[in-house]
Amino acid sequence: MNSDNLIPVEGERHLFRDKNTGAIVNTDSSSYDQYIKMKKRKQSERDELDSLKQDIEEIKSLLREITNGPR
Repeated sequence: MNSDNLIPVEGERHLFRDKNTGAIVNTDSSSYDQYIKMKKRKQSERDELDSLKQDIEEIKSLLREITNGPR
């Protein structure tokens, strides 16, 4: 993307409008990097929670087997 094709958005330091497409472009890479880190952290937390749920279900299943075993 050529910076000659970008028009600054009034009142916004990191936002520009592309002359060709009319799209708004955000040039604040540090905020984007922060967003990506946050998104990865949340995904990691979801994955960990899913793993814990699986572990709990497995424990419950094993407890059922133990309590319903031979008497």
